[in-house]
Amino acid sequence: MASAVAHSIDTGEHLAVQAGTGTGKSLAYLVPSIRHAVTTGHTVVVSTATIALQRQLIDRDLPRLATALKAPLGREPSFAILKGRSNYLCLNKIHTASTEEPEGELFDPFEISRTGREVTRLHEWSSDTETGDRDDLVPGVSDRAWRQVSVSARECLGAANCSYAEDCFAEQSRRKAGQSDLVVTNHAMLAIDAMSPATILPEHDVVVVDEAHELVDRITSVSTDELSAASIALIARRCGKLIDEETTDALLGAGEQFGEFLDEVRTGEWTTMPSGGDAVFAVLRDRLWQAHTAIGPVRGTGQDADSAAARSAALTSLENTHDAVVRLLGAFDEQDMAKRRDVVWVSAEPINRAGDTRRVLCMAPLSVGGLLRSSLFAGATVILTSATLTIGGNFDALAVNWGLPAHGGGTAGAAVDVTATGKTAPSDSSSMRWNGLDAGSPFDYPRSAILYVAKHLPRPGRDALSEPVRAEIAELVDAAGGRTLGLFSSMRAAKEATEFMRGHSDRTILCQGDDSTSTLVKKFADDPETCLFGTLSLWQGVDVPGPSLSLVLIDRIPFPRPDDPLMTARQRAVSARGGNGFLAVAANHAALLLAQGAGRLLRATSDRGVVAVLDSRLATAGYGGYLVASLPPFWRTTDPAVTRAALRRLSDPA
Repeated sequence: MASAVAHSIDTGEHLAVQAGTGTGKSLAYLVPSIRHAVTTGHTVVVSTATIALQRQLIDRDLPRLATALKAPLGREPSFAILKGRSNYLCLNKIHTASTEEPEGELFDPFEISRTGREVTRLHEWSSDTETGDRDDLVPGVSDRAWRQVSVSARECLGAANCSYAEDCFAEQSRRKAGQSDLVVTNHAMLAIDAMSPATILPEHDVVVVDEAHELVDRITSVSTDELSAASIALIARRCGKLIDEETTDALLGAGEQFGEFLDEVRTGEWTTMPSGGDAVFAVLRDRLWQAHTAIGPVRGTGQDADSAAARSAALTSLENTHDAVVRLLGAFDEQDMAKRRDVVWVSAEPINRAGDTRRVLCMAPLSVGGLLRSSLFAGATVILTSATLTIGGNFDALAVNWGLPAHGGGTAGAAVDVTATGKTAPSDSSSMRWNGLDAGSPFDYPRSAILYVAKHLPRPGRDALSEPVRAEIAELVDAAGGRTLGLFSSMRAAKEATEFMRGHSDRTILCQGDDSTSTLVKKFADDPETCLFGTLSLWQGVDVPGPSLSLVLIDRIPFPRPDDPLMTARQRAVSARGGNGFLAVAANHAALLLAQGAGRLLRATSDRGVVAVLDSRLATAGYGGYLVASLPPFWRTTDPAVTRAALRRLSDPA
């Protein structure tokens, strides 16, 4: 893998590398990257999806490598971590007390009290911290509290207008990154850098994307806009002291009209603008810009800092929301839905502990392939790696999602962008040569693990776990002697299985939500007879080597929800162009998650165990073979007796 990475850096060809747990893939891409940075003077950017991997790189891998490579390179290589501005304390906001009323807990006294205590603690911490980095605050605080002491990039006054520019934590981080050989960041920052007219990341010629299976979802998330009546009301309150009462009232009125409109339409995807929507959104757009014009620009350092901060925050909110409304008004201009840029839908989201909800209008890109192609792959050599990159046995599905041509080597042929338009990739893809490498794994999969598919169980329905499934879970957990990580398709299913097992077993059954995920995982790892049940956040990143985990239990194939507007639109777009929308979108989504879930089992070469899928479709449906081909080559069986016997031998090796 290290040789392949070095070759890609030297030739400029992109590289996708699948490397299993235990291969040392971080070292395999860091060593050639550091050599390139030191010998050429060009910065290398490494992007991850999770904080855990960032910490591993910054706290463990890079310090060791910097020491080990000092002699052969002639100097010690430097490195830094770069996060979004909102991850750092804003000293101006701390000292001017320019906080805002959090919209989510306006009528929740418990949340107001907790937020107040956390903000007080943050003010005290601001005098002690050297980094201002939220991740350095232990224990952490809620997102609501953190928003009171931080700003987004667009809300920032800028160094020229801020009295605290010299001591700014975010600026200190950027200065250090600009002077480093290697910069560690996250996928969201990659997206912001790609979409922003300003330069966010230091100038670089190589990007390494670790946890690359997450790239499309993270870029999509950053590219998604949301509008709600509550957010419009918050903007109006933020503007209240800066503009005349008439303009404020007009904006409030437009927001109320928008809220009433949302309450009248159904939730779910909009394939056309609902009747009356054009007029409602045109008024809202105009009132937002009217308020923006009334505030005027933020002036220089002669302006009072508190006033400048308030103006900057108000202007940013108005600009962002105005742009989102303009985006919405243009979303339905293209009549062919397969060619549209955005998907629009309405959801009902909880806002407090009492269970109240609010309507939110969402807009997400149908595809991010074009953005990645033009802003990431066109400007640097990109190395993409993960333990799970092949779907159905090859890299093509993810490659086209990223905007690269299918069939590594650079010939576009009839490449189809399966996440989006269903159209052949533009001709510029033909020049984007890439190669794929499966670096293998240190595990002897057929000898180390069993893939058990419960072929005898009934096809899963939409309702609660069936009695046969409950009985199967109990028998497997008993045979394993606990030691079970249960990965469920919904929180409802996880809780249902937990309650059932607690009533039918003396073993400790932990459930996601009982405590923080990190605490639950530690309890699970520390007690070999404990079980841990949960949902999506446990499918990835749980690392429990050794005897505490011998059974990974998956209740059903993790297809996207049938009412997921974005996935539905992407399937429809592929089908409209003659492709198989289900296979290209839903099955690929399920294949990646299955591989991630199965990957929780073997974390060390001495590990042994069973991955049990309680969904008979994996053995009986036509697409079952495609999904299985995306999993490691475990020894496979559909015999429950054989599986239980193997688990008993593992739980009692004597």
